[in-house]
Amino acid sequence: MFSTSTLKTYRRPFHIEPTNIVNVNDDMQRVTAEASAMNKRIHYYSRLSSPSDRALVAPDHVLPAAEEIYVYSPLGTAFKVDSCADGSGKNSSLVTIFMIWNTMMGTSILSIPWGIKQAGFTTGIIIILLMGILTLYCCYRVVKSRTMIPSIDTSTWEFPDVCKYYFGSFGQWSSLLFSLVSLIGAMVVYWVLMSNFLFNTGKFIYNYVHDINITDIVPGTNGSNRVICPNDGGQEIPGNRTSLFLSTGDAGFEEFEEWWSKSKTVPFYLIIILLLLNFKSPSFFAKFNILGTVSVVYLVILVTVKAAHLGFHLEFDWSQTSEYFVPVIKKEKENLQSQRLGNRLVFYFRRQHLEDICIDVIDTNLETEFRLKFPQLTGVLTLAFFIHNCIITLLKNNKNQENNVRDLSIAYFLVGITYLYVGVLIFAAFPSPPLSKECIEQNFLDNFPSNDIMSFLARIFLLFQMITVYPLLGYLARVQLLGHIFGNVYPSFLHVFILNLAIVGVGIVMARFYPNIGGIIRYSGATCGLAFVFVYPSLIYIISLHREGRLTWLGLSIHIFIILLGVANLVAQFLM
Repeated sequence: MFSTSTLKTYRRPFHIEPTNIVNVNDDMQRVTAEASAMNKRIHYYSRLSSPSDRALVAPDHVLPAAEEIYVYSPLGTAFKVDSCADGSGKNSSLVTIFMIWNTMMGTSILSIPWGIKQAGFTTGIIIILLMGILTLYCCYRVVKSRTMIPSIDTSTWEFPDVCKYYFGSFGQWSSLLFSLVSLIGAMVVYWVLMSNFLFNTGKFIYNYVHDINITDIVPGTNGSNRVICPNDGGQEIPGNRTSLFLSTGDAGFEEFEEWWSKSKTVPFYLIIILLLLNFKSPSFFAKFNILGTVSVVYLVILVTVKAAHLGFHLEFDWSQTSEYFVPVIKKEKENLQSQRLGNRLVFYFRRQHLEDICIDVIDTNLETEFRLKFPQLTGVLTLAFFIHNCIITLLKNNKNQENNVRDLSIAYFLVGITYLYVGVLIFAAFPSPPLSKECIEQNFLDNFPSNDIMSFLARIFLLFQMITVYPLLGYLARVQLLGHIFGNVYPSFLHVFILNLAIVGVGIVMARFYPNIGGIIRYSGATCGLAFVFVYPSLIYIISLHREGRLTWLGLSIHIFIILLGVANLVAQFLM
């Protein structure tokens, strides 16, 4: 850990009040006037000069005791820095790798199968691998950015401090802006997903309580492992309307559908969460961070079980187009019969454990392994692999600092494997035929009906997890915006309420008129990624090499090319 002399001589810790501290071993709320006063004194000293000036560092009597030092994560958690007499006690490499994996995994995993569909199966796999390598290299440049600043102690710096050193106030405020884009984008995605999960959960509970057996008016497979196509372009689907085949004759069903609409009513019911955003401390909600890990593990299990039941439906063909985008595997082609009737192609398909299926498909001209919409996947992956704004914080507590690059690489590898596993299995197992791969939704859980038990458990679990994480994201937005503007993260209840109301309002509007999480993720990912992933790390590296006289044409060309890739990634999102 940190020695006492090191803490007193060099470090200027970011000290936060105990109500904002999360420690699984201590559930007590420790609020003291001394802690608050100490916090204000340290902030006072920090504003007297720039971070590079050590002349006005906070004196010893202002610093908190070693056991009260915490490292604040931009993701809503304060990690306690446990001190030891021998200077040891930091996180092992295994813990560090898991922390990075857990922090990077998020809602983007739900859109990976859709992104693969947009890019093409083989192309999608290649893009995931290439984007993982590219974002890893840029993250490596972020980690090394502090060490390339000469004659200044940068041990306490974060990446925004590095941006300020190289680009002045522009770097500081622009990094704040792009960080807010990622935060608010995540909150909008959460609101859309919470509306989706709450709608399907409520629908399942209502049908179960009233003993209603319904089948959605959407094409889908038969059998116990039903897969549906909610947004089939060949049929007119009137929103949430459903067709009853068996029911108890409940006269209130139509009224329920009127008051329980995915886009018209449910997003407004969630406005009660606004009350949770106005708390001064998010410590209670931060205790539920472990749910993020459990939810990802459960999604992996769900994907595995579904793929085992559905089987694989793939054929690789770069030379021909297909109505089903990637047709059924060859060993089942013998069970597929087709008959052309005018401009319609009628498929008859028989498979074990499934009833005979007859489905009409209008001829289309879809690409097979490569599609021009592949930038939509790169936009999603930019946010899926995004950890650049807090990677320095996470690696500071690594016990063996010399292993930072290795541990970061392993974490990225595990994240990439997780995305590939979920994306490839969902895409490959999607039953095509009888359905088309075009039916894969931006949230792959939407391809399973509301009465599917495993999907119901996933939705209700993710709903609870997001309700607990949403206040943390709101708190971070408040800290970054109000803290920079007013110098106080809670200037008044009115300030906080107006900010929270604006953020919630954006979420409601998007859930009402643009409930496409894939689109929101790719736009916000490409925007914040332009700065934190592509531009700032590359520019900082170029400037530092130029100042040292070690800049070569090859290095300059490679990093300018990376910057251009980031710009192209952002521009392409608005052309798709």
